[in-house]
Amino acid sequence: MKIGILSSGGDCPGINATIRGVGKTAINHYGMEVIGILNGFSGLLYKDVVELTDSSLSGILNLGGTILGTTREKVFRKMITSPDEKDREQIKRCYHELNLDGLVCIGGNGTQLTTWMLSQLGLNVVGIPKTIDNDVYGTDITFGFDSAVNIATEAIDRLHSTASSHRRVMVIELMGHHAGWITLYAGMAGGADIILLPELGYDMEVILEKIKKRMEVGKAYSIVAVAEGIKIPKSKERPAMFFAREIEKLTGFETRETVLGYIQRGGSPSPYDRNLGTLFGGHAVQLIHEKKFGRMVAKIRNEITDVPLKDVAGKLRLVTPDTPLVVQGKKMGISFGIR
Repeated sequence: MKIGILSSGGDCPGINATIRGVGKTAINHYGMEVIGILNGFSGLLYKDVVELTDSSLSGILNLGGTILGTTREKVFRKMITSPDEKDREQIKRCYHELNLDGLVCIGGNGTQLTTWMLSQLGLNVVGIPKTIDNDVYGTDITFGFDSAVNIATEAIDRLHSTASSHRRVMVIELMGHHAGWITLYAGMAGGADIILLPELGYDMEVILEKIKKRMEVGKAYSIVAVAEGIKIPKSKERPAMFFAREIEKLTGFETRETVLGYIQRGGSPSPYDRNLGTLFGGHAVQLIHEKKFGRMVAKIRNEITDVPLKDVAGKLRLVTPDTPLVVQGKKMGISFGIR
C-alpha cells in the first residue's frame, strides 16, 4: 500500500511527532510506502511530494512546526464545492495520479471539513485533529493544546511577580477565536483572578466589582486572562487593550496589557503532545490498513479511537457553563465576568 500525509491550517506543536507516528508505523509495522505532500492541500493539486523513509523521519519528534509545510485550505475547498465538475475531477485525478491507497490529513476544524468533503468524492481519507485551541468536535483533546497551555501558564506565572511588585492589574490575552479552552486551562493553572471567554461573554460591572473587592481586602493586584475571540465594542481593537483601558479608566488602578500571540503556537511540543501525536498517527495508519476511511482519529474518555468525519465536520467543541473547570473556578471565587 502507498499512503500520503499532509498538514493543513495553522501550525502547532506536535505535527512532526504525528507525521513521524504515521510514517514509522506505516513503514515498520505495515510495510507501506509513504509520501509527504508539501504545503497542505495545494501540494495535492500540484503533486508536490517527497518520499518519507524511516531515516528521514528520525530526529523530528521534538521539532515544532511541520516538515511538510502548511497552508490554509480555503481555495482548495472552493474547488470541491465548485459548481464546475471539472474542479472536483481535477482533485480526484491528482489523488489517483499519485497512486495513493490512503491519505492522512492533519489539521483543525477547517481541515476536517475539507477531509470529509474529499471522502464524499470517493477518496480514501483519514483525519487527525490538531489545534492549540482544542475546539475540534468529536475528540476530548487535540495535540498542540497541552503545549500551548504550558506556554500560556508560564506567562501568567511570570506576570504575578511584576503585578504584585507594582500593585497593578495585568490583562493577558491568549489565543482562541471561538473557543476559550486555552484561556480557561491556563487561567486556572496560572491562578488568574478573572477569566473571560468568548462562549460566556462578560458584564463589565462584574469585572470591576471583582477587582475593587480584591483591593478592598488587601489583595493589591489582579490578573485578568482573556481569550482573543471575546466580543468587544471596537472590533479592530485587541481585547487586552480594551479591557486594560476600561479597567484603569473606571477603577483608577494602574493596568497593563500583554498579548502573548504566536508564541503559543511555536517551539517544541510538550511530552504529552509528542505522545498523543504518536498515538494518533499510529491509529490513523491502522484505519487505512483496515480500509476504514472517512473517519477522524480521536481521544475519548482516555481511549484512542475514531469517529465518522460526517459527525464532526463543521462543528466546534466549546466551553460551556457546566464545564468542570468553570464550575470549580466559581466555587473558589474566580470570576468569569458574569453573574
